[in-house]
Amino acid sequence: MTPSATGGQPVVGDTLGNGTVRVALLLPSSATGNAGVIAANLKNAADLALREFQGGANLQILIKDDRGTPEGARQAATEAISQGAELIMGPLFSPSVAAAASVARPAGIPIVAFSTDTSVAARNVYLLSFLPQSDADRIIGYAASQGKRSIAAILPENGYGTVMEAALQRAATANGARVVAIERYGLDRVAMQQKAEALATVIQSGQVDAVFMPDAGDAAPFLAQILSARGIRPGQVKFLGSGQWDDPRIAAEPTLRGGWYPAPDRAGYAAFAVRYQSVFGAPPLRTASLGYDATSLAAGLAARYGDKRFTADMLANPNGFIGVDGAFRFLPDGTNQRQLAIYELGGGTPVMIAPAPQTFARTGA
Repeated sequence: MTPSATGGQPVVGDTLGNGTVRVALLLPSSATGNAGVIAANLKNAADLALREFQGGANLQILIKDDRGTPEGARQAATEAISQGAELIMGPLFSPSVAAAASVARPAGIPIVAFSTDTSVAARNVYLLSFLPQSDADRIIGYAASQGKRSIAAILPENGYGTVMEAALQRAATANGARVVAIERYGLDRVAMQQKAEALATVIQSGQVDAVFMPDAGDAAPFLAQILSARGIRPGQVKFLGSGQWDDPRIAAEPTLRGGWYPAPDRAGYAAFAVRYQSVFGAPPLRTASLGYDATSLAAGLAARYGDKRFTADMLANPNGFIGVDGAFRFLPDGTNQRQLAIYELGGGTPVMIAPAPQTFARTGA
């Protein structure tokens, strides 16, 4: 046990660092499946951030296992707050975020969570993850700047598709573009083919100059192949994707050649991955950067802002922060914005054609 420097109970369990400012890291360490591996990566990344913080991080991170369940998250948050945690990093899963928030918000303790489910975001419950709105804002904004303002979309009939449809409509309105047509497909190839063929008819009418199809993995190549079979060529319309297109399967698909998608500048993550592997002996999972950035953010605010370090004004600073994956900022509603680069597919390694902005100077407060 460690005596508390912040008025809480003695710390019990795993910790990182020995600073005077206590924060908690809630992870699904004992959850089944891949969750435990993700948890280990997030913890390692937090450890690396502490080691690398210039001048030394004045943090003690209380590692709490939320078991990947709402009840586990509620118990972990309660324990962490009782032991003096002033900020909670995590949880990973949205039901766990909501459960932790039910304890943290009444106590005035902010959360920086790793979920992508914006329904759990709120004032003082911030999401650090990559959100569909940032993808849509960047790719639709860039396409509009290149004269591509008549957009058709083909989206999966699931929660991601619903969120991305709303993000697309918002981004189109903000950038003077119009959404000509939207097709939603079931998650089987027959349904995907039917909807892609319907979209091809719309494209052939001449009303469309860009097709937004943000789905990941094998979906975008399959849809592009169906469109190609119906006579739609990459040069006829511009294919637009999401950050989920940062995938070798998509980069290798010839029918997507020339397509554009938004993603963080690869250089930042590549450098982080090298440092992570040198310390822990294995490459990190992609989500590990969130653990690093959350910890660096907490250390930076603790070093600069004294007693105001984790207030809403500090966390939702409109000037934002710089992380492994570039500039980001939290919005007052708990969601975030990220500054992303634009990549073009060319049949091999995607090529950056527009760098990520380094500040939010031109995107409003």
